[in-house]
Amino acid sequence: MVDYEVRGRVGVLTINRPDKKNAVNGDVARGMEAAIDRLEEDPEVWVGVLQGSGSVFCAGADLKAINEGRAGELQTERGGFAGIVARARTKPIIAAVDGPALAGGTEIVLACDLVVASTAASFGIPEVKRSLVAAAGGLFRLPRLLPRNIALELGLTGDPISAERAAHFGLVNELCEPGGALDAALALAERIAKNAPLAVRETRRLMLELAGADDETAFRESGAAMINLASTEDFWEGPKAFLEKREPEWKGR
Repeated sequence: MVDYEVRGRVGVLTINRPDKKNAVNGDVARGMEAAIDRLEEDPEVWVGVLQGSGSVFCAGADLKAINEGRAGELQTERGGFAGIVARARTKPIIAAVDGPALAGGTEIVLACDLVVASTAASFGIPEVKRSLVAAAGGLFRLPRLLPRNIALELGLTGDPISAERAAHFGLVNELCEPGGALDAALALAERIAKNAPLAVRETRRLMLELAGADDETAFRESGAAMINLASTEDFWEGPKAFLEKREPEWKGR
């Protein structure tokens, strides 16, 4: 239920259940975990892009499965809901949202590192409308990315916001026309993939882990990361390429 395709240095993950609005069932959760495994394990792939097939990015959890008492199938041991929201990983993933991403769909987006959305996209956590709570990351990740009152508005009303409004408040990195989210996300992924992959992963890790850390800890951890990179081939390729006035040839090692 989640397809995986390699395009150069980019792995494209596609939730492929369009007849059910890409709602997350057991197959989607297991497929997502397997696709992320492939992304993480392939040394030639440095960035991921996640999209949904059809006109809806993801409508959230399969409510039929929940109603039948099969909610446990919608998560994996390593990844949590949809095989992604709690997944530890090293490579950046860009969400390409070309339609509604609601409930668990928004929580999947929040688990990604960057977001490209078309003006056909919308985001929301409508769980309160069904006497549920957004337990897959929405309640704590939205307040980290949106102003407090806007996050509370989404949580308490359950109403969605447009891609334009989400971009205004910083949830979306780049807006595009309907039908263009994948291409725009791939272009952003290529910009990332031009950089040294090990440095990108360390930068991602540090920016996520050091949010809220005191300066002493942040300086110490940043310095340790620089020392670790100094033992890699790519660390020396960067300055060498600059001095030789050529593009660097990154090896990822």
